[in-house]
Parts: sequence; C-alpha cells; structure tokens
Amino acid sequence: MDLVTRDDEDLLLDLLNTTPVVDGERVDDLADPLAAADWAAARDGGGSAEEAAALRHVRDAIERAVRDGSGPQALAADVERIEVRPRVRDGAVRWELQASREERLAARALLAWVAVDERYPDRLRPCANPECCRFLLDRSNANTARWCSMALCGNRFKARRHYQRTRTPEG
Repeated sequence: MDLVTRDDEDLLLDLLNTTPVVDGERVDDLADPLAAADWAAARDGGGSAEEAAALRHVRDAIERAVRDGSGPQALAADVERIEVRPRVRDGAVRWELQASREERLAARALLAWVAVDERYPDRLRPCANPECCRFLLDRSNANTARWCSMALCGNRFKARRHYQRTRTPEG
C-alpha cells in the first residue's frame, strides 16, 4: 500500500544529483530551461518553467536538510502542502497524490525523501568524496557505502590513496 515506490526513490536521488561537479565547478543541470524540460519529461513530467522552479526549490531544501541533518522540520511548509487521498480502484484502496502537473514531480521527490528518511535512516547521504556534490542512497545490508559511484568517486579516491601510500619519498 506504499505511496512511494522504488521509482520515486530513484527520482529523489536523480534530483539530488542534478548539481554535479564538472571540471572542478559545480553545475546545475536544471538551470537551463531546455535541459530542465528534458530532465522532467524523461521522468514523466511536463517540462514547464514552473515545474523546473518547483524541482530546484525542493532539491535545494532536501539537500540542505540532508547535509546539515535538520530533517523533516526544515521542509515542514513544503510537506504540509502535499495532499494524498485514498481512492478505491479495482477493488483495492490506492493512495493518490493530489498535485498540479507543475508540482507533481517535486511532490513525489519530497514524499520519497520523507519515506526514505523513515525507512532507511541515515542512508541517504552525500558522497564521501569532498570534491563531489552528489548523493547516494545506501540500500546495502551493511550500510557502508561511501561513494555516489565507484566509477565516479570510489575508484578515483582509492587510486589517489594507493598512489600516496606507494610513492617513494624524494630524497
């Protein structure tokens, strides 16, 4: 009966990771109106400027809450605007999100964040690479993941550490 699906969790992570570091500079994949429209459309959104603004607002607020540990209270006003109603469909009760087309993706991401925070406390976190602005959602049993991606950050960090350990001191 969960309202929040794995797709919603993936949407949340995708949204948080729209501000990667490229060539040493943090970029915003949703700053360009066409790129934001394409990003939203790929996730069943409408692609309007209003939708992009809602996504950026929710992304930035969730990012701050995760980084500083302030939790749901920091997003109380946004959470309280979301409406979810039960509907009987095909002989079962289904929960439906009540939101305008412009706010639907942002509301789904926000609901996913609330569910993740409840189901997987402390598992949504920033990448351990201090030069990276991406996030990860650790779904492993051990809860030991540190990198947004082994290919992006983990291998680079491990290679750097290996180089520092094995290089010979100059005499």
